Amino acid sequence: MRRLILALTLCSALVPFANTFYAGYLVQRQQLIDNTLEGHYAYATKLARSTDDFLQSALQQLAYSAKLLAPHMRDERYLGREVDRLRLQTQSFNSVTIIDDTGYVLATSPETLQIKGKTLQSAGVVETLMAKGPVISQPYMSVAGNFIVFISQPIFAASGKYLGAVGGSIYLKRDNMLDTLLGSHFYQDSSYVYVVDKNKHIIYHPDDKRVGDVVHNNLAIDRVSAGESSRASLTNSQGVEMLAGYAVVPSTGWGIVAQRPKLATLAPLNALMSSVLYKTLPLVLIMLVVIWWSARHIASPLRQLADGARDMDRPETAQTIRSVKSWYFESQEMKKAMLKGMGLLQRNISKLREDVNTDPLTGLGNRRHLEAAIAALQAQQTPFAVVAIDIDHFKQINDRFGHDTGDAVLKQLAQQIRTVSRAEDIPCRVGGEEFLLLLPQAPLLSALQMAERLRALVESTELPEVGRVTISSGVAHWPDSDDEIRAVFQQADAMLYAAKHGGRNRVAG
Repeated sequence: MRRLILALTLCSALVPFANTFYAGYLVQRQQLIDNTLEGHYAYATKLARSTDDFLQSALQQLAYSAKLLAPHMRDERYLGREVDRLRLQTQSFNSVTIIDDTGYVLATSPETLQIKGKTLQSAGVVETLMAKGPVISQPYMSVAGNFIVFISQPIFAASGKYLGAVGGSIYLKRDNMLDTLLGSHFYQDSSYVYVVDKNKHIIYHPDDKRVGDVVHNNLAIDRVSAGESSRASLTNSQGVEMLAGYAVVPSTGWGIVAQRPKLATLAPLNALMSSVLYKTLPLVLIMLVVIWWSARHIASPLRQLADGARDMDRPETAQTIRSVKSWYFESQEMKKAMLKGMGLLQRNISKLREDVNTDPLTGLGNRRHLEAAIAALQAQQTPFAVVAIDIDHFKQINDRFGHDTGDAVLKQLAQQIRTVSRAEDIPCRVGGEEFLLLLPQAPLLSALQMAERLRALVESTELPEVGRVTISSGVAHWPDSDDEIRAVFQQADAMLYAAKHGGRNRVAG
């Protein structure tokens, strides 16, 4: 009987242990693979968006320059200064070129390229001249021997005549902003990122020697070249099993692939499981009886602390944790740490809730705060007035005095809105220079009077550098203006536009 009980005890302990160990390994292995695939897909998607943002920003820079260049196409000195400015101001391009409508180079920076005065027939220039519109070329070899991507914007005269183009080149085998953007990533342990164009040419790779290569027999490259964004476990062109995530850059069709060798991904898990097996199994055999007797007693305070940890975001959990009898040192220290951490967690949760609902520049509520306030007012059937506010000619302020001055104007207006508002009013910033003010329990006439006071206050305030600014406002009321809340906000917008079309610096309602 004693042997039978011992045998049953050993079997009941060892068989579940072995089963749990193996099942746990398989689950963790698959989870690690899935998490790695998802992480690389998310990272590739983020890089694709960042790359697209960079390319769109480069096109915007060139578009602005193209408007400035149109009246000066015969002014050699002006063209020279402009290409230098474009190249040096943001370092988005390795070189900048201005061509006429035949491909003749009017100006270039740097001048060491020695192409000024020549007519270019490169693929990027030909594509630019044919398109007569914004172009991000596919990679090609330039006349100067550089493997490049050419980004260009057309130049049109005031009459609409096509005069040529201004374009920036990114040298794919040299240091450039695209290389910096793609090369600065957080992955370690053999993971890396590379980029291919629609024709499967590598246009970025940590190994510069591979830039320009065409890759075949690679599942990720085949799919991303076909416009698909996803993740996959695959074998690359060099026969290495990889866990890859890939995403398409919308504006160019390029594919960004983030990947890591499968073996490197699983190595820590294999080492961990081997260590656990060798160190745990002997201890399980020796301490089987001791564990059976003492586990409940030892685990009791930890279990209570774990139950508290599951509900740490609840204020009443702190008292529950204080009542746990931690009779040994580790549980006592864990109890202290949890109580200390809960205080910090509660403060952080409060701060995060505030940040989520607050515009960081003005300190007013944001759209999330506005939507919550509207939902609360609607649920309580509380009537309210809506005042839509917009700064007149705000773009001119930014263009003339800079965005720092524009931000100062926004902050000043936010303070003035607070000044004229009641304690229960809800001011929000919903756009660049657009503000909304909800006035609970305020009739339409009171809202119009408040909006007029705000308009007069803004107009009478002298601001540094800018001088005086003005605002236009539109006022509507729920439910007097309309039973549908969305229609009320649309009516406030309509009144705002009416105020602007009526000459600005006025209130309409």
